Amino acid sequence: MESGVTFRAATREDSGKIAELFRISSDGVVEYVWSTLAPEYPGLEPLEIGAVRYAHEEGNFSYTNCVVAEREGEVVGQLCTYLVESGAEMTDEPADPILEPYERLEIPGTLYISSLAVFDEFRGMGLGTKMLSIARDQARESSLAALSLLVFEQNIGAVRLYQRKGFREVDRAPVVPHPLIHHTGDVVLMAAEV
Repeated sequence: MESGVTFRAATREDSGKIAELFRISSDGVVEYVWSTLAPEYPGLEPLEIGAVRYAHEEGNFSYTNCVVAEREGEVVGQLCTYLVESGAEMTDEPADPILEPYERLEIPGTLYISSLAVFDEFRGMGLGTKMLSIARDQARESSLAALSLLVFEQNIGAVRLYQRKGFREVDRAPVVPHPLIHHTGDVVLMAAEV
């Protein structure tokens, strides 16, 4: 099953691996986000921007919101979660049309799984199932009744895993095509009770 893999709270030193794994789980969406931030981080590649962002102590995209799976001292997977706030203020700024579907599809008051990923060679070992269990525990500890996440409908393996673990489709929206985003079709909002 988990073959010597342990789970622990992420540290700032894990930020680079967290960014790599987040890039895998987002199938291009986060690379698009990081590329739009390039003017704020002159000279850095998108993955480096992601690592800098995850090294922050505050905010949704912080190592403090992550748990890593580790084997023999190496990070092999990660889970990043945060609370979707109720009644978040809407701004007058027009939403980025590429990101609009992902920003719109949310369930306030849930623990949002922003990223769950393992490196290819560690797939099929039950790590995703274990990380979903950790997310459920986090939600219970925060007195939240549900988890939520986004998944591309074309990511059949992930959709099946989430369905097996009690997640059901709540809503969906068409993916806005962009060269960095690996999928077309719909992005699906799923939720599960804890």
